[in-house]
Amino acid sequence: MRKFALIAVSLFAVAMFAAAQMNMSDDKSKRPSPPASAACKFSDGKTIKIDYSSPRAKGRKIFGEASEKALVPYGQIWRTGANDATTFVTDTNVTVGGKAVPAGSYTIFTAPKADAWSLVISKKTGEWGTDYPGEKEDLVRVPMTVSKTSAPVENFTIAFDQAGSKCALRIEWENTRASVEITK
Repeated sequence: MRKFALIAVSLFAVAMFAAAQMNMSDDKSKRPSPPASAACKFSDGKTIKIDYSSPRAKGRKIFGEASEKALVPYGQIWRTGANDATTFVTDTNVTVGGKAVPAGSYTIFTAPKADAWSLVISKKTGEWGTDYPGEKEDLVRVPMTVSKTSAPVENFTIAFDQAGSKCALRIEWENTRASVEITK
């Protein structure tokens, strides 16, 4: 009977520890790559919102060839952030890099190269992490303009630069900036 009680108490302690760990991880702001968001609000009140997780460079090589042990190897689909998939939600029809994107919820990925990036807007939502669902789920793929940042960027950042009825979606990390124009 003592052995049974000891096992029961041990299992209870393990269950409580696991529950405490789960509660701590529920607070996304305490993650190494905390949540962030960016929004563009057009003059008529319609919006585009992007929710993502913002990893830190921490001295690592971010973009480059696989042989350089880069965190994001050139030529491969990248989840464009960390943790949960990066969401792109628009409550109005928009044109992204010259291609039509109807109002709705999407997931974004990118395909970085040294001198050219592609933004991939996927119809499939709800992924976690690196699960790119494949080209069959792509709504659009559009080229992005790539340039160098004026200074190193420690925190992965997605932002919008707004000018009238246009928003430029900007992605920055390490020493790289990729952007694409969005119009309504």
